[in-house]
Amino acid sequence: MTPKYTALTDELHAYLVENGSREDAILASLREETAAMGDISVMQIAPDQGAFMTLLTQLTGARLAIELGTFTGYSAICIARGLSEGGKLVACELSEEFAELAAKNFERAGVGERVELRIGPAAETLAELGPPESFDLAFIDADKGNNPEYFEACMRLLRPGGLIVIDNVLLDGRVLSPDPDDDDPNAVVVDRFNRSLLEDQRIDLAMIAVADGLTLARKR
Repeated sequence: MTPKYTALTDELHAYLVENGSREDAILASLREETAAMGDISVMQIAPDQGAFMTLLTQLTGARLAIELGTFTGYSAICIARGLSEGGKLVACELSEEFAELAAKNFERAGVGERVELRIGPAAETLAELGPPESFDLAFIDADKGNNPEYFEACMRLLRPGGLIVIDNVLLDGRVLSPDPDDDDPNAVVVDRFNRSLLEDQRIDLAMIAVADGLTLARKR
C-alpha cells in the first residue's frame, strides 16, 4: 500500500499552527516564557497539540481528568479549558519549581479553581486517587520509562469509555531503532509499550502524528 501522508516542513507546520489553533495571548506568553528557559523547554507541548487537547477534552465531555507531567502548565490549561462545568483536573508534577510556575500560570489563565496541583512522584499520586472508574480523561506526559505503570494506573481510574492520551510515542523517530545499550533507554521502553497497546483488547486504539506522536486509547 502506498503511504498517504503529507511530510511537514517547518513552513508547512507554521501554516498548520497559524490556521489550525487559536492560541490566545496568555498561552502565547507562557510558550515564549518557557522557550526562554532553554533546551528544557522541549518538554512543553506545541500550540497545535494544545488545541487538539482542548477539543479532545470537550468531545469526551470530560469532567474529571488527570495529567502526569505538568511542567509550566501549558497542557494543563488546555485540558482545564475543555472540561465540562464543575470539572477538575488533577495535575501531577514532580518538580516543586515547575509546580510553582504552573500554579502562577493557572491563575493567569483563569483556571486555578479547576486544577488541583499534586507535587511528588506521579505513581504515588495515582495510587492515592479514586474510586476506580471515576475519571474521564488522562494525559500521560511524564518520564517515559514508567509509561506502562502509569497506563495501568490510569486504566484503573478511568471509566469505561474514558480516554487516555499518551505523548511522545515516537521519540523523534528513535522508536524505529531502539538500542538497549543507548544512554537513553526510553526508546526501548516506549517501543515495547507501543507494541503492547496494539495487542491490548481492553482498549480501542489510534496513534497519530501530532507533534512527537500521540496515542489515543479509549477504555472499552
